[in-house]
Amino acid sequence: MSDTPAPSANALHYRPYVFYLLAVGLAGFAVQIMSVSVGWQIYDISRNPADLGLAGLVQFLPPLLLVLVTGLAADRFSRRAIMALCMALEVACAAALFFFTASAPTVVWPIFAVLAALGVARAFLNPAADALAPNLLPREAIAHGISLSSMTWQAGTIMGPVLGGLLYGLSGLVAYGTAAVLIALAVVSVLLIGPVARGAARKEPPTLDTLFAGFRFIRSEKIVLGAISLDLFAVLLGGAVALMPVYARDILHAGPLGLGLLRAAPGIGALVVALYLARHGIRDRAGHVLFIFVALFGFFTVVFGLSRSIPLSIFALMLMGACDMVSVYVRETLMQLWTPDEVRGRVTAVNRVFIGASNELGEFRAGFAAAAVGAVAAVVMGGVGTMAVAGLWARWFPGLREARRLDGRG
Repeated sequence: MSDTPAPSANALHYRPYVFYLLAVGLAGFAVQIMSVSVGWQIYDISRNPADLGLAGLVQFLPPLLLVLVTGLAADRFSRRAIMALCMALEVACAAALFFFTASAPTVVWPIFAVLAALGVARAFLNPAADALAPNLLPREAIAHGISLSSMTWQAGTIMGPVLGGLLYGLSGLVAYGTAAVLIALAVVSVLLIGPVARGAARKEPPTLDTLFAGFRFIRSEKIVLGAISLDLFAVLLGGAVALMPVYARDILHAGPLGLGLLRAAPGIGALVVALYLARHGIRDRAGHVLFIFVALFGFFTVVFGLSRSIPLSIFALMLMGACDMVSVYVRETLMQLWTPDEVRGRVTAVNRVFIGASNELGEFRAGFAAAAVGAVAAVVMGGVGTMAVAGLWARWFPGLREARRLDGRG
C-alpha cells in the first residue's frame, strides 16, 4: 500500500490555479463592463437593433476564421504567454473605446473595428485559457476547478453589467477606463502563475492533418460532439442578451441602470447554482440533468420574452442563468475529461467557435429577427426552438444522455 496521499480534489489548494482564477475573473469582469457599455452606446447612437446584431457578428467572425490557427497555437506554444499577450491586446481595445468615446461620436463603425480586434484577442485567448486550466490541476480537481471558474465568471456577469451600467451612466470614459485597468491587473495575475508543467508537446508540422485534428477528434467522440453542438443550437436560438437594450429602453422602459440589472440577472441565478455545484457537484445521471435544464432554459426564455414587468423579467433571467450554469458545468467537465492534452487546444478552439456561434451569432440572429418581426416574437420563437433542440439532441445522442459521473471515475 502506498503512503503517498491522494491529490486534493479542491482546486483552491493549487496556487497557480488561484492566480489563473483571479486572471479569468478580472478579465471577465472587465469584458462585461465593456459589453454593456458598447451595447448601450451603439443603440444610443443608431437606435437600430440590427446594429446590435452586427456587433455580435463582428466579434464572432475572428474566432471562426482563425479556428485552425488558434487551436494549434494553444497546443504548440506557451498557453500562459498567449493569455498574457491577448489580454494586453484587450487593454488596447478598452483604451481605443475610451478615446473614441471622448470624441463625442455620431457613427458606430469605429466601435465595430475595435470589436473586431477584441474578437481576434478572444480568438487566441479562450482556447489557451481553457486548455491551460487542466495543466494546473490533477484529474481529481478538474470538476471542482470548472465549477470555480464558472462561478468566478458568473460573478463577473452579475457585478460587471451593474457596474457597467452605473459607470456608463456617469461617463463612457469612466466605464472603459475601469475596464482597461482591470484587464491590466489580469495580465499581472497571468504572469504570477509561473512556469506550467505540461506533457511534452509533439512538434507536429502544421499540415492539414494536424490543423484539423480537433475537428477529427470531436467527430469521432459522440459525447463531445453532442455536448458542443447542443450548446450551439440551444443558445443560438434561445439567447436574448443582444435585445436587452431594446427591452430596457422600449419595452420595460428602464435606463442604463435597468439594462445593467437585466444583464446581471442571469449571472445571479448562475452564481447561486455554481456555489451549489462547487460544494456538491452532480453525483449521477449527469446526461439526464443536462437535457432537462437545457429545456428549462428555453422555457424561461419564453417567459422573459412575454414579460412586461421588470421584476418578472429579472426573475425569468435569473432562472435562465441557473439552468445555463448546470448545462455549462456538465458540458465543460465532460469536454475536459474526454479530451487528451495533446489536442486540447485545438478541441477547445473548435468548442469556442461553437460557443461564439451560440452567443455572438445568436445575437446576430436575435437582432435581425427583432428588426423583422419584433423583439418579443424573436425571443419567444427562440425559446421554443431551444426546447425543441433539447428533445432532439436527447434522442440523437444517447451516449450523452446516458452520461453519469463527472468526477473522472466513470
